[in-house]
Amino acid sequence: MSVKTVNDREATAERLLRSSLDHSYEPSIDIDWDAPLTDGWGLTPERVSLYGTELWDQLTEEQRRTLSIHEVCSIARIGLWFEMILMQMLLRYAYDRDPRRQHIQYALVEIADECRHSIMFAKMTERYGVPDYAPGRITHELGRLFKTIGYGPAMFAGTLFVEEILDQLQRETMRDERVQPLTRMVNKIHVTEEARHVRYAREELMRIMPKTNAAQRSIARYLSGRIAYIVARNLIHPEVYRSVGIDPKVGRKAALANPNYQETLRWSARKLVPFLREQGIIGGPSEIFWRKAHLA
Repeated sequence: MSVKTVNDREATAERLLRSSLDHSYEPSIDIDWDAPLTDGWGLTPERVSLYGTELWDQLTEEQRRTLSIHEVCSIARIGLWFEMILMQMLLRYAYDRDPRRQHIQYALVEIADECRHSIMFAKMTERYGVPDYAPGRITHELGRLFKTIGYGPAMFAGTLFVEEILDQLQRETMRDERVQPLTRMVNKIHVTEEARHVRYAREELMRIMPKTNAAQRSIARYLSGRIAYIVARNLIHPEVYRSVGIDPKVGRKAALANPNYQETLRWSARKLVPFLREQGIIGGPSEIFWRKAHLA
């Protein structure tokens, strides 16, 4: 590792640490959890998975808003699931490195951020009074596997995928005055702090990839493609449709076949996919995962 690379990494980490001091939140304090809920949407209605389908047309306006509340909580739950995976991977990453370095100190700050975000998502779901839309058993166990074997390029690419697709959805939602103030504030906090996490992961991936060999790139492509597919397919839990009287299997089938929802997924990944292609993370046989998930 060259001195220049270490200096660049340390300079970035120093800026991120300063930004963390100036622009961070404490959700337990900065969100009024006792404020009354409005009759607003959970997320931008055009991003609801059934928007534009026959099932959507059959729902009342109140049912549509109810579904949007359940869907935003489902999205938050998959984000919480992955943030717990990320915290473990980052802690393992920091465990093997010199804690005197700004780069590692920022990794610890990011872990603290993700811990607060996980609590914030959990409290939002609790406040909305919806079920725990936890990933299914197979997905849960695959997460356990990924946090164990995910390292280097796969760790940072997987992190980027989850953080950037959530970021795109949340940036739009936090500006939409049709949406519940609670959702908008949660999204504002997450977007502000995740911007630093995205920069940290992007720059680290750019440093790592030139040093990888063909076998390492192949593994990184496969793991990144798998996690992208799994997360995309689990953003909306099938049980959300039960909240408006739709059979979960029927709702899920309609959502996955919905051109509008497929376009939402591509839209959410539109900035990330070109970057990952440029870095060599997307390409080869594993690209099928991205296409099947409607991300590329």
